[in-house]
Amino acid sequence: MVKAVKSIKLSKKTKQVVANKQSNTSNEMALNHVIGKAIAKYRKQANLSQEQLAEALGIGYEAVSRMERGVVIPTVDRLIEIAEIVGCPVTELLSQTSPRPSDEVVYLHQLLSSLSSANKQWLMEQIEAWAQKLK
Repeated sequence: MVKAVKSIKLSKKTKQVVANKQSNTSNEMALNHVIGKAIAKYRKQANLSQEQLAEALGIGYEAVSRMERGVVIPTVDRLIEIAEIVGCPVTELLSQTSPRPSDEVVYLHQLLSSLSSANKQWLMEQIEAWAQKLK
C-alpha cells in the first residue's frame, strides 16, 4: 500500500533560512571561481604551467586545476604561497573578488595606470557607454 505524502508548509522564517543558505552557497561558488580565475591569470603571466605551480607548492597538479576551476578555494596560507610564486601581491588574488567599492577602485586604478592618457580617455568613454546600456 502506498501512503500519501502530505505537503509540508514551511514557515516564512524557514523559507528565508533555506533561501539564505542557497544564496550563501552561490556566493561562495562565485568567490571560488573568481579567485580561481585570478590564480590562473597570474600563473599564466608568470609563464608557469599548472604542473610547475603544483610542484612549487608541493601538491599535485590536480589540486591546482581544482583551485583554478573554482571547485575548491585555497586557504589564506596557500594564497600567500601562490602569490609569492607567481610574483604578485596576495591582494591581487583577492581584490578582484571584493564587493567593497574601495577595492574595486584600487583594482581599476591599477589597470588604468599603465595606459596612455588617450587610451584612458577612450576606455572611460566606452565604460560610460556600456554602463548606460546596461542600466
